[in-house]
Amino acid sequence: RAVAEAAGLPVAHKPDSQEICFVPDNDYAKFIEENSDCRIDEGNFVDKYGNILGRHKGITHYTVGQRKGLNLSMGHPVFVTEIRPETNEVVIGENGDVFKSALTASHVNWMSIPEPEPGEKIRVHAKVRYAHAGAMATVSRTEEGMLVCEFDEPQRAITPGQALVMYDGDYVVGGGVIERIEG
Repeated sequence: RAVAEAAGLPVAHKPDSQEICFVPDNDYAKFIEENSDCRIDEGNFVDKYGNILGRHKGITHYTVGQRKGLNLSMGHPVFVTEIRPETNEVVIGENGDVFKSALTASHVNWMSIPEPEPGEKIRVHAKVRYAHAGAMATVSRTEEGMLVCEFDEPQRAITPGQALVMYDGDYVVGGGVIERIEG
């Protein structure tokens, strides 16, 4: 910002954004419907056992960890714990169900260190989304080049498709795309 201000650029005072800049009203579902051939159908809200709890308006309207806007009367707060595109289901659970301790990432890019040998364990500070404070974890590379990340403490709302970024102090160790959540 200081460099932009010194150069007289108007963006020097622009507020930060964590949203997609080309979706100004933050209605991602509407943007997808209007700008793709992707058909977003209604489907079922289910619990972790597959019991139907209600109907949802399309999986693009929900994100893991979401509590508001579900329009489900369960008598207590419930949260999106998983989205299953293959069955068009949104899984609903308790707050504790949103916390997971491990993930597997693909498309791993090593930045400030050489690619570790399969099974070699590395301690990192890992973030699972932009606004995540990050947490200590142990990571290791599989024979197939995937990355297994095991957090010291369970983390809230780890979501497939989001980026995993690993740090060693101020240095980016590497990153990847979250594929699966475990634990």
